[in-house]
Amino acid sequence: MCANHTPSTLRELPPPRALEGFRRRVFKEGERLYRDLPWRRVRDPYAVLVSEVMLQQTQVSRVDGRWQRWMERFPEPAVLADATSAEVLSEWQGLGYNRRALALHAAARELARLERFPREEAELLALPGVGKATAAGVRAFAFDLPGVYLETNVRTVFLHEFFPEAERVGDRALVPLVEATCPPEGAPEGRGPRSWYFALLDLGAELKRVLPNPSRRSATARRQSPFEGSRRQKRAELVRRLLEAREAGLGGLTLEDAALALARFEEAHGRSAPPPGLAEELLAELAREGFCRERDGLYRA
Repeated sequence: MCANHTPSTLRELPPPRALEGFRRRVFKEGERLYRDLPWRRVRDPYAVLVSEVMLQQTQVSRVDGRWQRWMERFPEPAVLADATSAEVLSEWQGLGYNRRALALHAAARELARLERFPREEAELLALPGVGKATAAGVRAFAFDLPGVYLETNVRTVFLHEFFPEAERVGDRALVPLVEATCPPEGAPEGRGPRSWYFALLDLGAELKRVLPNPSRRSATARRQSPFEGSRRQKRAELVRRLLEAREAGLGGLTLEDAALALARFEEAHGRSAPPPGLAEELLAELAREGFCRERDGLYRA
């Protein structure tokens, strides 16, 4: 696939003929590698937004099934907006990064207030938790509108094609290429931004499978700290306990309940007891972020 336009860096755009050849190759490979994922069968912008948020830092295999269940329970922004935070977090359990669920909940409330789904980038970026990649994904996959959709699989293709040997390639170098190759609004069916980015995503996934992952040469690449034993894992465990207490009809968790639950969790995983005060610190943190609330010494989801 790689055309090796330059040895390691790209100081100016390749000529139009080279870019058009790249576009043809990507579309051809995209047809061969196409993944018929359930969220690709819809153009509802809310459904696309849910898929984009779920897929952030999460494998496709984990989202398939959970996206369908979410859409059955919260089929439109108004339904999600009317749900409680506890209901939203309960449905999100197992997807990781619980903050994404609360951001999606807040975005649904704003969408319900607007009574329409925005198409323009600036309006999408104004929604809670929506960044440039998510906004570009909604524009491309729901409205077939052009934009710079840069996520790990897309980066993989551009790094492999245009920067075959370079290290620490920044998005600043990739954005002009992505802009120049994305088809314009009104392109023929099957050759517009929606199909283009599907092709890039699927080709990028294949390149990561058969090659040393080119996306690791991106300046944005970060080696994620281990989840096991981390502060994030302890927070997630407390959220799970808060949701369990709610579903069981209990008033909530006391600090003593939370500290004991955390200690047992660590013991069950072969780790030493958490330091004194950690449960209180984590609960206060979760309360500030909207995961729970405290009243009369009880923490409730």
